[in-house]
Amino acid sequence: MSKKNKLTQESNFLLYLWFPNIFQFKGGIQAYSIFLLEALQNLYPKINYDIFLKHDTHDSRSTSFLENTDFHFSGNWHKNLRTFAFATQLLIFAIFKRPKLIISTHINFTPVALYLKKILGIPYWTVVHGIDAWNISDAKLKIALHNSDRIIAVSNYTRNRIIAEEKIDPNKISILPNTFNSQRFQIGEKPKYLLERYGLNKGQPIILTVTRLASSDGYKGYDQIIEIMPIIKSKIPNVHYILAGTGDDITRLEALIEELNLRDCVTLAGFVNDDELCDHYNLCDVFAMPSQGEGFGIVYLEALACGKPVIGGNQDGAIDALCHGELGALVDPNDKDEIAQTLIAILEGDYPNSLLYQPKALRERVIDNFGFERFTKTIWELIEDSPLGINL
Repeated sequence: MSKKNKLTQESNFLLYLWFPNIFQFKGGIQAYSIFLLEALQNLYPKINYDIFLKHDTHDSRSTSFLENTDFHFSGNWHKNLRTFAFATQLLIFAIFKRPKLIISTHINFTPVALYLKKILGIPYWTVVHGIDAWNISDAKLKIALHNSDRIIAVSNYTRNRIIAEEKIDPNKISILPNTFNSQRFQIGEKPKYLLERYGLNKGQPIILTVTRLASSDGYKGYDQIIEIMPIIKSKIPNVHYILAGTGDDITRLEALIEELNLRDCVTLAGFVNDDELCDHYNLCDVFAMPSQGEGFGIVYLEALACGKPVIGGNQDGAIDALCHGELGALVDPNDKDEIAQTLIAILEGDYPNSLLYQPKALRERVIDNFGFERFTKTIWELIEDSPLGINL
C-alpha cells in the first residue's frame, strides 16, 4: 500500500485512542480495539499514540507496541467514580497535549469528544458495534454520534440500523468489519484431552457454542439449542451439545437441562481460556449461535478459520460475518424447528452449501474476507480517503 499523505513522516502527530479496556478483559469491543491499534501502528509507526483505558488497571500485554505509545489507566478508581475520573483525564490530557485526531471504540465516550471538538476543534471518529449503538435513548449520545467526523460500523447491519434509527448521513459511515488472529485458529483433529474431559468419543457429533452466558444476552440463542436437543436426538441419538461460557444465566440453563432431561447430551463447559479455545472449535462438528442481537460475532470467524460449519441468525450482524450465507447457514433465530432441521442437515451431511464440508476452503475464504491483512488495508483506505483535511 503506497501512502499518498505524510502520516508516516510526522513524528509530532498525536493520535488519541479511547478504549473501554484491552488487557484485563477480553470481549468483542476489546478484541476490535487491540486489532485497531496494531493495524494503525503497522501502517503509521512514526506517529505518537496515547491510549486511554477506562477499566484496565495496568499493562499486562503479551503483544509489544511501539515505543511511541503511552497508556493511561483509569481502572484503579472505584467503579462509582471511574466514569468521572476517566472523562476528566480525557479532557485534561487533550487540552494540554492537543491531539490531531481522536478515535473512540465505544459510543459512550463520545460526549467528551464532542466537547473537545467544540472548544478545540479536534475531530473525532466513533466506532459502533451492536447493541451499544442501537435504540439510543440518551440525547447526549445521539448528538455526539451525529457530530462524529467519521462513524465506523463493524457491519452493514449495524450501519443500516443507525441510519434508520438515528437518521445519520450514510456518507458519514464506513464499514470496518471485525477481524481475528488466523495464526491462532487453525484446522486440527478433535483433541483427545477434550474428548476425555467431556466423556465423548471421536466419531460423536458435537455442537458447540462459545459465548457469555448473561441473562441480558438472551438474544444469543443458546437456550433455543438446548430446547431443540430432543428433536436433534431423535434423528442423531449420540449428538452432544457443549455450551461454553460463564455468566449469571447458568442457573436458569441448568434448570432447563434438568427439566428436559438432557444431562446426558448437554454439557455446560464453563469458561474456556484462550489456550483451549482453538481446541474447542476443533472438537466440534458444527458451531451454532443463532442470535438476533449480534453486531457481528468474532466467534463465527474463529470457528470458520478452524474449518467448521457455522450457523448464525438471519436478523443481525451474523449476516455480514457469514457473507449472507455464503460461508455458513443463516436461520430464523425464532424458529426452533428451522434451527433443529438445519443442524440435523449439517451433521448428516445434507446441507446444500457444499462449502461447509470443505474445511480448507472455508478457512481460506474467511481469511480473504476478514483476515488482519484485509482489516489493515481497509483502515488505510479510510484514513487515506478521509475528508477531514488532516495532514497525516
